[in-house]
Amino acid sequence: MAGVSEAHAGWTFITNHARVLATIAEDQTVRVRDIAARCRLTERAVQKIIADLERSGFLSHTREGRSNTYQIRSGTELRHPAEAGLTVASLLALLARVDPRAAGPLGDGRPVGDA
Repeated sequence: MAGVSEAHAGWTFITNHARVLATIAEDQTVRVRDIAARCRLTERAVQKIIADLERSGFLSHTREGRSNTYQIRSGTELRHPAEAGLTVASLLALLARVDPRAAGPLGDGRPVGDA
């Protein structure tokens, strides 16, 4: 698998879906290839995760030429009952490598990327 370093054995705290979402939160125009390399997944696995996230209402995209721009629906609540009331924004505040104090769309209920 190109772009992917050593495999990890055992369990981890963060799911692949959360990793992909956090990577997109950092750059809404990121390519699937770059998400795969960053998350150490195959491009096909990333495509399936993006489809899952879109189908569940956490993410959408617009096609711009040959590339995509993603919009994260930051106000969407997490799916598991143990996280009732927590939003995507609260998850991304912990995971995404962006300054949560910076002015921006995380936490305001609008999709990431909206003005």
